[in-house]
Amino acid sequence: MSEPRTLFDKIWTNHVVDRSEDGICLLYIDRHLVHEVTSPQAFEELRNAGRKVRRIDATLAVPDHNVPTTNRAAGIDDPESRLQVGTLTQNCEEFGIPCFAMDDLRQGIVHIIGPEQGFTQPGMTIVCGDSHTSTHGAFGALAFGIGTSHVEHVLATQCVPMSRPNSMEIRVNGDLPPGVTAKDLILAIIGQIGVAGGVGYVIEYTGEAVSALSMEAR
Repeated sequence: MSEPRTLFDKIWTNHVVDRSEDGICLLYIDRHLVHEVTSPQAFEELRNAGRKVRRIDATLAVPDHNVPTTNRAAGIDDPESRLQVGTLTQNCEEFGIPCFAMDDLRQGIVHIIGPEQGFTQPGMTIVCGDSHTSTHGAFGALAFGIGTSHVEHVLATQCVPMSRPNSMEIRVNGDLPPGVTAKDLILAIIGQIGVAGGVGYVIEYTGEAVSALSMEAR
């Protein structure tokens, strides 16, 4: 009988393409979300190297961080923000990547459009050039933020090199009292493990209180 494995163990094992002698693994990525801030240099390096995007169907782009919250019809006043959004649009057109433009009804926060469009699914590996990408873990996916050099690597190869993280379970039993939200819960956890308590770990949250949370709360 095989040893029991966590959800992280299963997803990681199913996505390892190669493992070098120093322990660095090449991990296959199922979904890649792209936005305007961390992608320009990645696209430029692809262009300079004459490379194409490895899997257009597994890549989805959206302007997010520089989009006005009011009166979008007037455009973007800030020149740097306007340039970043325009550059994303041009890069996506050149490389054939689907992009939800600023005037598209599907446009939204890059961490939200994946679940909204069914792009995010349980058991997948998901990356984006943003630290909030881990929120996709609520759907049973292994998701994490990456830097610009890794954005380029995923665009070109659909894989990312990384060391295997350690595993940590945080179990919260009992019922949350009225008025206590998911934010209160995570702040209490951070109070126990510290702000750096999860560095180097993939955390799986379990227990009655977690199971009772809505998807939004998770």
